[in-house]
Amino acid sequence: MTVIQALATIGGAIALIGGLVGSAVGIAMAASAGLATLSEDSSQLRNVIVLASMPMTQSFYGLIILIIILTVVFPKVAAAGIGVGIGVLTIGIMAGFAEIFSAMYQGSVCASGIALLPKTKGRILTASMMLAVFVELIGVLGLVFTIMALSILKLM
Repeated sequence: MTVIQALATIGGAIALIGGLVGSAVGIAMAASAGLATLSEDSSQLRNVIVLASMPMTQSFYGLIILIIILTVVFPKVAAAGIGVGIGVLTIGIMAGFAEIFSAMYQGSVCASGIALLPKTKGRILTASMMLAVFVELIGVLGLVFTIMALSILKLM
């Protein structure tokens, strides 16, 4: 493995780490609110599970980025200069930040929705999901921008 390939691999790993850490924190925030809600109204279990699981998707986005870097980018960067390796590392850092913050703040939005489930008798679920999806889109854009940036470097 060359230094350039190592830099690219580290970039992919950072994207996955961002997704995993962000998802863990986001789910923990939402699940914590879920426990308080369930102590009030145990009939809200399905709604709590739906909202608490939403921040999990950023882990998958980070994994997709790592897989793309390992399978498509990795073989092509060996012949490239150090600048390309640093570029892929930087792209991975950008993706990691997008995934970590998207998942954490999505967990915060979901926690707020979960806290209001008993008061609204579950009617807040749809609005909470829609608002959480707005935050989710930042994670999706992190994935899309990663693919675009790798394409600009002619690695895709």
